[in-house]
Amino acid sequence: MFYRPNIDDHGLQHNPFKAIVSPRPIGWISSVDVDGHANLAPYSFFNAVSDSPPMVMFASTGTKSDQSYSKDSVSNIRNTGEFAVNIVSLALKDQMNGTSGALAAGMDEFEHAGLTKAKCNIVKAPRVSASPAVLECKMFKIVDLPGESNVMVLGEVIGVHLDDTVIVNGIFDITRYTPLARLGYKDYAAISEKFSLDRPK
Repeated sequence: MFYRPNIDDHGLQHNPFKAIVSPRPIGWISSVDVDGHANLAPYSFFNAVSDSPPMVMFASTGTKSDQSYSKDSVSNIRNTGEFAVNIVSLALKDQMNGTSGALAAGMDEFEHAGLTKAKCNIVKAPRVSASPAVLECKMFKIVDLPGESNVMVLGEVIGVHLDDTVIVNGIFDITRYTPLARLGYKDYAAISEKFSLDRPK
C-alpha cells in the first residue's frame, strides 16, 4: 500500500508512522519550573544527534490545558534553559509509564511514580537515582515544527552520570541492564541481545 500523510486516508485502525520508525530510545526528561517544582515525563521522539559536542534532541507533540505553550517539560526548559535525560531500563518501565499521565502543572511526577530523586551536579532539575545513566543538558534551541503544537528541543550535554555497575572493562556495557525502547502504539521492547560489527576498511 501507499499513502500520503495528512492527505490520504490510509484506512488502518491506527496511524502506522510511529510504529515504522522503531525501536526508539525513550528520553525520560526531568526539569523544574521557575518556582523549583520538579517535572518528569517520557518522550519517545528522542535521540542523540552529535558527539562532539554531545547533543541530544526530543520532540513534544500536543499541549496541556494548563500550559500556554506545549507541555510542562518544554515550558520548563524554555524558562530555565536546562534539563536532564534519564535513561530508561526495563526495571523502570512501570515508573516510566506512571509519569506519562497529564498531571497538573507543578505536581511532582517523581512522587507520583514512587521514584527516588538524586541531585544533578550542574542543572537544577533532579534526576532518577535508579537510572543507569543520566545526561545533564543545557538548552541549545527550541524549534517550532510544522503542525499543531509540535516542538523540538535541542540540548548540549554538559554532565554525564553513569551507574558504576554498568561500566565494564572501560565501556558503558548495556548488557549490565536491559534498555527499554518504544515500538509504537502501546508496544515496547526490551533490548536483550547485543552483537558487534566491524566497519569495512
